[in-house]
Amino acid sequence: MEKTDLASAYRRLKSPSLKTRKRAMKVIRDAKRTNNKTK
Repeated sequence: MEKTDLASAYRRLKSPSLKTRKRAMKVIRDAKRTNNKTK
């Protein structure tokens, strides 16, 4: 199981693998969405 924190996701965006980048984008998008709800 991979880490799903923001720091790891941003690091994965630099990966050459498309699948990895897509997954990272999803993690970041979800994190931003939940972050905006709490404010």
